[in-house]
Amino acid sequence: MPARLKAGKRHRLRLTLNGREVAGEAEPRLLLSDFLRHALGATGTHVGCEHGVCGACTVRLDGLAVRSCLMLAVQAEGRRVDTVESLAGADGALSALQRAFRRHHALQCGFCTPGILMSLSDWLARTPNPSEQAVREMLSGHLCRCTGYAGIVRAALEAAAEIAEDREKAPHDV
Repeated sequence: MPARLKAGKRHRLRLTLNGREVAGEAEPRLLLSDFLRHALGATGTHVGCEHGVCGACTVRLDGLAVRSCLMLAVQAEGRRVDTVESLAGADGALSALQRAFRRHHALQCGFCTPGILMSLSDWLARTPNPSEQAVREMLSGHLCRCTGYAGIVRAALEAAAEIAEDREKAPHDV
């Protein structure tokens, strides 16, 4: 642990949360998932297993999906963190992925959904035309006890197609 982080002492952290500059205090051993939920009020980040296995706590850190229960809050200092609350537009309009989840009934209890949405939002940005098998492999890092994954897979594939179509419509940079 760096000398400046003393155990038991609270440290001021600044980060960008869902596009807003925020600050809070955390002890060096506080998990990012707990900091987001309890210090910053981002309760869409769910905490399941606290071992990085279930995926419910997944957020995007500087654009990449990470398990917030495996990260210390102090590691997010000065970085950009996006939670499920960031997916909808400022006007409340759902993203293509969220709309697809609604259409395909890809959630039931909803506990795992925020983490799955955050992983998919990162992955679909980097995987433009995934196969069903590729979606299933990506989802293998998430535990859902309610849906059986069929609706989630259908929603992911539909959202991927819509995102690809939107990319084609957008003017290309020259």
